[in-house]
Amino acid sequence: MNTDIFALRHIGPRESDLPQMLETVGASSLDQLMYETVPDDILIKKALDLDVAMSEQEYLEHITELSSKNKIFKTYIGLGYNEAIMPPVIQRNVLENPGWYTAYTPYQAEIAQGRLEALLNFQTAITDLTGMELANASLLDESTAAAEAMSLLFAVREKEKKQQNASKFFVSEEILPQTLALLQTRSEPIGIELVVGNHEEFDFAEDFFGAILQYPGRTGKVHNYKDFIQKANDAQIKVAVAADILSLVMLESPGNFGVDVVVGTTQRFGIPLGYGGPHAAYFATKEEYKRNIPGRIIGVSKDADGNRALRMALQTREQHIKRDKATSNICTAQVLLAVMAGMYTVYHGPEGLKYIAQKVHNTAVTLASNLEKLGFEQINETFFDTIAIKTDATKIKFLAEAKEVNFYYPDNATVSISINETTTIKDLNKILSIFSEAVKKDSQKITELEIGNKIPEEVARKTEFLQQDVFNSYHSETDMMRYIKKLERRDLSLTHSMIALGSCTMKLNAAAEMLPLSDPMWGNMHPFVPVEQAEGYQFVLKKLEKQLTEITGFAATSLQPNSGAQGEFAGLMVIRAYHESRGDTHRNICLIPSSAHGTNPASAVMAGMKVVVTKSTDEGNIDVEDLREKAVKYKDNLACLMVTYPSTHGVYESAIREITGIIHENGGQVYMDGANMNAQVGLTNPGAIGADVCHLNLHKTFAIPHGGGGPGVGPICVAKQLAPFLPSNPIIKTGGEEAISAISAAPFGSSLVCLISYAYICMLGVNGLKKATQYAILNANYIKERLNGHYEVLYAGERGRAAHEMIVDCRPFKEKGIEVTDIAKRLIDYGFHAPTVSFPIAGTLMIEPTESESKVSLDQFCDAMISIRREIESVEKDNPNNVLKNSPHTLQLLTADNWDFPYTRKEAAFPMDYLSENKFWPSVRRIDDAFGDRNLICTCDPIESYMEA
Repeated sequence: MNTDIFALRHIGPRESDLPQMLETVGASSLDQLMYETVPDDILIKKALDLDVAMSEQEYLEHITELSSKNKIFKTYIGLGYNEAIMPPVIQRNVLENPGWYTAYTPYQAEIAQGRLEALLNFQTAITDLTGMELANASLLDESTAAAEAMSLLFAVREKEKKQQNASKFFVSEEILPQTLALLQTRSEPIGIELVVGNHEEFDFAEDFFGAILQYPGRTGKVHNYKDFIQKANDAQIKVAVAADILSLVMLESPGNFGVDVVVGTTQRFGIPLGYGGPHAAYFATKEEYKRNIPGRIIGVSKDADGNRALRMALQTREQHIKRDKATSNICTAQVLLAVMAGMYTVYHGPEGLKYIAQKVHNTAVTLASNLEKLGFEQINETFFDTIAIKTDATKIKFLAEAKEVNFYYPDNATVSISINETTTIKDLNKILSIFSEAVKKDSQKITELEIGNKIPEEVARKTEFLQQDVFNSYHSETDMMRYIKKLERRDLSLTHSMIALGSCTMKLNAAAEMLPLSDPMWGNMHPFVPVEQAEGYQFVLKKLEKQLTEITGFAATSLQPNSGAQGEFAGLMVIRAYHESRGDTHRNICLIPSSAHGTNPASAVMAGMKVVVTKSTDEGNIDVEDLREKAVKYKDNLACLMVTYPSTHGVYESAIREITGIIHENGGQVYMDGANMNAQVGLTNPGAIGADVCHLNLHKTFAIPHGGGGPGVGPICVAKQLAPFLPSNPIIKTGGEEAISAISAAPFGSSLVCLISYAYICMLGVNGLKKATQYAILNANYIKERLNGHYEVLYAGERGRAAHEMIVDCRPFKEKGIEVTDIAKRLIDYGFHAPTVSFPIAGTLMIEPTESESKVSLDQFCDAMISIRREIESVEKDNPNNVLKNSPHTLQLLTADNWDFPYTRKEAAFPMDYLSENKFWPSVRRIDDAFGDRNLICTCDPIESYMEA
């Protein structure tokens, strides 16, 4: 075995397994299986133009060499990004721990109680600091959260009679520039008119439905917004505030001033800058808007024994259910980062946060005082961490960069300096030396921080926060380490077993791919530094763009979208801009097959398009004649088709080129949803099927971990005619010559985790990438054949093959009273996370094993499914007291004195021999979802306090 070949480590089945697996699927070779699976007219005939594979050692040497090209200056740019200190106990036990980063979104709550508790802590911290009633479990970045706040306020305006036709949204000129760009992107397609101005001169006219303020402002000044908010409330104008999370330790909660939404980022709670992300944004609002809040909410419910249990609440809000009626397409969060930010809050507690915030403030006060002694004018009368100096900015910039220091220069006469948690007295003296050199004066050396207060009394924080036990119990590293480990033990992740989720591609996230994320040469880079300081990042990002462009068969790529749903929206906005550039402003019809992901119609509506649904055939394919009829009917206004390939039903539709041809003949463009790209790489591509743009889920096909529900990256790859419209950024130029405005806050989105996908492509190389796709298809067809005769697989290609996933029909078991959910919960007892439940068809399981799983794992899963099938056979009709209905079985239940079940303890917990040596115990029994939605509790206060209330 050649131990240098990464593909041997990444791909699960061994070469010795191949003959038996091929025999099981009835193919003489991998090539024959591919021929029988992928339509011949879309197969790529020549190898991709990519490099040969690197070994892990070669890659790590390569990425270390590239990191040395990054110049990590001391950076005080701010603008929503501040260097922070990640406690090592969190770095080692969360960020670098596959028990946390390989877990899936907590749809199966019984085996996700650890990360659900961690997210509940996050939500509690946010509600406490913002003074709001309800917070979600994170969003993608501050600017996206602000855009979502605008959308929410627009959606709820009809509750106020006076506001029903209002379409103007006021934006304070103090807003961050990247947030303004996102508001511009998101407002115009849905008919919102932005009005940017000075909040002190706002006239509260009737045609405004909402407003957004920055707290503290972009320039660092702390404004007292009480009067503005009162007047807005009187005029029935709803107010959102974008607030710096650390400043809220010292500033009064916006919620206490009567605002409707508070948003921001938790990056400065111990998260690396990472050249822009990933970071967990927060979104907090009033409980009356709980049906409109974007993203996920973690709620408290109870299990079958009445014990406290956590779950994702109010999922009926989600775009997968509401589809084109959804007010947001947000289908993911930044769970791993939210967990880390929540743990930072737990570790430091209220007193630790007060110390950090006070130290940051005193450092800023000390710097301002000493610069004034040098004769400089500091124009922020009030501030938390950011001062503004009137001087020759060009001169200061030259001197600062010579000493490896970055400030922010809003204009030629102003230098803005944002202090952060890492700023030391030594750093202050270095800053002073730059300014003293500029005026050729000696500065007095700072030896200690001054105690000062530049926060206005009327907005100084007076309310308590974080009084719950969890924030006041784990302040030693020993206690914190044990708390993190306790929560980790409650979660099933890829460290335990295969997670065969269809459409979600839970593959190996190799350690070599992950290692560079801990390197400060990658982690400590601010997204708005001059690009010449980010030479290592620029090399990786440009190379990754080229690699993805080649893999997709397109002409250009943008890495900016920081989730799959944002990639969908970006792709549609690029199509929209293309049509507008040709004078076709009327083209607004988006055709979407009935089987599509729920984010597709939600994204189309956000992009200002009207959704027309096309039918599927009984075989699960797009009904070509229905599509043709609708394309012709709407040909004058047709903007695009959104299509997933292979289809959401796990089939390579042979008519795909005919389908894309119909759209082009009628003036539209084709958007391909890249959710199933794991079945294409090296065999076919979006260009070959006739698409014009696709997004890629780097957190699926290209190995970025799911992290319990994020981070994700959703770059878009486009054909030549769409390349000029790729998205821009207001501070660092990106995108094409006719670029649309920003899709995410940072110029290159979540740059830090793009290193993972770059590693994946470099180490697999041209041959390994193709082999990974082949084995993904082999593994899926192996499961399909092993389950044959026990379960019905609903759809297959023309030669009877599945793509990389398949849909198993569980509806026939209803006659015995067994639902698909019962099978999902029973799989927990067998040590497996359930496949995707009831998507895209109710009552089914969608199974996707990926190439990373070995034949042993596949066989254990198939054995478990077959064993469950036998259990279903033995169930008595109309008798709910059976092993499936009572699953999952906890250790507490198994060891109780009483056992009132018609099956043995062994049958409940150890139905197969392999479980005796590797048993995962769920920490709660089946959870009551309806109870949790009726009694919405979304913070970690003791449940007794709600009962008393």
